[in-house]
Amino acid sequence: MAVPTRSQISIGCEVNIVLKQDQRTGQLTQGVVSRILTKSPNHPHGIKVQLDDGQVGRVKEILS
Repeated sequence: MAVPTRSQISIGCEVNIVLKQDQRTGQLTQGVVSRILTKSPNHPHGIKVQLDDGQVGRVKEILS
């Protein structure tokens, strides 16, 4: 499964991310994107975003 590119992610979309502390387990956290932190168009581990609750992680899949 390929990780989404920056152009596929927009503010307000619902995503599953992996938090820094969950990278070893791969546990996903669901939330709504409030900021896109990665400037490059793609990243091998996923685009880094901040959710509306303040959590930061890399997008693994887009839900809406």
